[in-house]
Amino acid sequence: MTVVPDRYNVSTILDNNLTAGRTTKTAIVCGDERICYGELVARVSRMGRALLHLGVRPGERVMLILRDGPILAVAFWGALRIGAVPCLLNPLFQEDVYGHFVSDAGSSIVVTDGTCLEKVARSLMDIPSVTIIAPTATAGRVLSIDELLTAEDDMLAPANTHRNDMAFWLYSSGSTGRPKAIIHAHQDIPATCETYANQILKITENDVCFARALFHAYGLGGGLTFPAWAGATSVLYPQRPTPAGLLETIDRHKPSLLFLVPAIYKAIVDDPASASANLGSVRRCLSAAEPLSPEIWHRWHDAFGLEIMDGIGSTEMLHIFCSNTPGAVKPGSSGRPVPGYELRLVDEDGIPLREGNVGLLQVRGQSSSLGYWRQREKTQQVMIGSWVATGDRYRLDEDGFYWYEGRADDMIKIGGEWVSPLQVENVLLEHSAVNEAAVVGLSADGLTRMRAWIVLAPGHVGSIELSDELREWCKSHLERYQYPHMIDFVDRLPRTATGKIERFKLRS
Repeated sequence: MTVVPDRYNVSTILDNNLTAGRTTKTAIVCGDERICYGELVARVSRMGRALLHLGVRPGERVMLILRDGPILAVAFWGALRIGAVPCLLNPLFQEDVYGHFVSDAGSSIVVTDGTCLEKVARSLMDIPSVTIIAPTATAGRVLSIDELLTAEDDMLAPANTHRNDMAFWLYSSGSTGRPKAIIHAHQDIPATCETYANQILKITENDVCFARALFHAYGLGGGLTFPAWAGATSVLYPQRPTPAGLLETIDRHKPSLLFLVPAIYKAIVDDPASASANLGSVRRCLSAAEPLSPEIWHRWHDAFGLEIMDGIGSTEMLHIFCSNTPGAVKPGSSGRPVPGYELRLVDEDGIPLREGNVGLLQVRGQSSSLGYWRQREKTQQVMIGSWVATGDRYRLDEDGFYWYEGRADDMIKIGGEWVSPLQVENVLLEHSAVNEAAVVGLSADGLTRMRAWIVLAPGHVGSIELSDELREWCKSHLERYQYPHMIDFVDRLPRTATGKIERFKLRS
C-alpha cells in the first residue's frame, strides 16, 4: 500500500490527476453536463475560497444535504481542501431532523440543492445563524452557489492537515433512533482506494463508475472517491432510481463498474424492459448495503451473463472489507477478506471462534473510523482496541468464505435454536408467489415466534391457503422449526434510502 505522509490533505487526490496529464479528461458526467478534471479542481478551489470568505475555519463542519450531482462533489472536496469537515446527510430525511443534525455538529454552513431547499430552510428556521448555500439565492440567508464560485479565484493550495485529522462525517443508518455521526480521517479514503478499489476492482483511469446515494459510504466510494483516485469517470444520477431511468443511463454513459444495492438489482431484473437492456459496457457488478440473495444473483446472471460481486462493508470502515471476487463467487456469501483487512469471529465474551461456528464479526484495517461524534460509550463498545465490532453474525466455511447469519439483534431463537431470518427469507423468495420477504422475531404468548411480511408476485393473492403453503415450503427446505409462524401480506416493505429493510419498524 502507498504510505500516506503525516501531513496530508485528501483533496490532493484530485491534483494527482492534473500531474498525470488528465486535465481535460472527463471526471464527472451528469445528464448532459460534463466536467473535466481541470475544471473540477478549479471549482473545488473556488468553493474552498468561498467557504473561507464565509468564515469557515479548519475543523468546522459543513453540512451537505444534496442529491447525487456535481454540487455534491464540489462541496465535498472544497470543504476538505480548506481543512473543514463535510458532513453528508441523507437528502430524503424528514425535514424536522435537519435542525438537530446542524445544531449537533455546530455548523454555520449548509449546502443544499433545489429539491431540498424548502424543507431545509423550514427545518433551520430556529437556527438563524446558519447560512444556506443553494443553486438560487433568495431573500435572507440563502446564497447562490454559482454567484459564490464566480466571484472566487480558481487556485487554492490544500490546507496543511494531518493524515489523522478529522476529515469528514457520514451517518450510520442504524436500526433504531437517529443516525450516528461517524468520523473519518484524511487517510481513510486512500486506504479504501488502495484495498478494495485497487485489489478487488482493479480500477483504472479507463473505467466509468456508476453509483447511487453518495451520502452513503458505499456510494461515496463508488461514485466519488474511487474514480477520483484512479482518474476514472463518475456517472452521477440525481433522479429517483427507476429501472427505466437506470437502464437508460447505463445505455447512454456506458459504465464499466456498477455499484448498486440488491433492491435495485432486483428492480431492474423484474422490469420487462430489462430483456432488451444493453449492459455490454459493464465489466463488474458490485453489491453491498445488505446481503444479496442467491435468487437475485442467479436471475441477474441468467439475464445478463454478469456475476454480482457481493460484499460487506460498514460506515465505520468506510467501504467494503470482505468481498466475492472475479471467478471466486459463492452466491449468498459475502466472500473473503479484502487484502489489507483482517476479520475474525468471536463469541459473546469476545473469544475468537473456529471455522464452522456462528459468531460476531469483527474487522480491522487502516480505514477504520475515529469514532462516533459525542457518543463515547458507543465508541468504546464498537471500537475494541484495533478491532471494530460490526454487529453482524457470520459463519466462516472451509474455503474461507463468510456467510451472513443476520444482525446480532435480528437472530431469532426458536426452541433453544438460533434461526437466521435471512435464511428463511431466501427460501421464501424461491417460491413463485413471493416477490419480497422480511422475517423478524416477535413475542407471542410468552414464546418467540417468527413473523414474515410478504410482498406477493404479480398474479398472486394472499390467503390462508397460501400462508399454509409457504409454511410447508419452508419446512420442506429448512429445519422443521425454521418457518414463519405468522404471515402478513403487504404492498411494500419499509426500507431506508439505501435499500435496507427497516426491521425495527416490523418489530414495533
